[in-house]
Amino acid sequence: MGAPFVTPHALWADTPVSALRTADHLLLRLAAELALPEGTFGCTHLVRGERPRVALSFTLPSEPLQRTAEERLMALGYEVTPGVPDAVGRAVLYPGVSSLTGTLTVAQLLEHSAIDRVTVLGTRDQLAPDTLLVTRDHVRPQWLDGELVLTVMPAVGGTLVPFEVPEPTPCCADH
Repeated sequence: MGAPFVTPHALWADTPVSALRTADHLLLRLAAELALPEGTFGCTHLVRGERPRVALSFTLPSEPLQRTAEERLMALGYEVTPGVPDAVGRAVLYPGVSSLTGTLTVAQLLEHSAIDRVTVLGTRDQLAPDTLLVTRDHVRPQWLDGELVLTVMPAVGGTLVPFEVPEPTPCCADH
């Protein structure tokens, strides 16, 4: 069900945000404010350099939707650029994301979302379609070579969980 990441109907907005979690919330809030339709991809991108930050990209189903989103984002004060800042965006908004809750099989995840492939961190293992994945209601695949790929890791009881945790503990939180 996946789609090519780079399409002619993509744009990205620069933000002052430096934390992924904050960028996720901003992306979802903007998507709701813009009333973006099903079929929209919304991704975060790490921008390095003198001013590290997280940029947001939106890949929309049509040129008129792209134009409308661009106008609205600019009206909200964002600097908007056509295309995407890089080809490895981390998907926050994508077709089927709302159905990825609870525990699913790998086959269900692939069938009901835009995710093209699931890989286990650090291995080349092929996953059985009936392998259980505990989503923790936080599934953030990444674009790799034109495919939307979810990286997972082993968990309790032979299940898998997405590599990215929903609420990471800040470094040195107990110090």
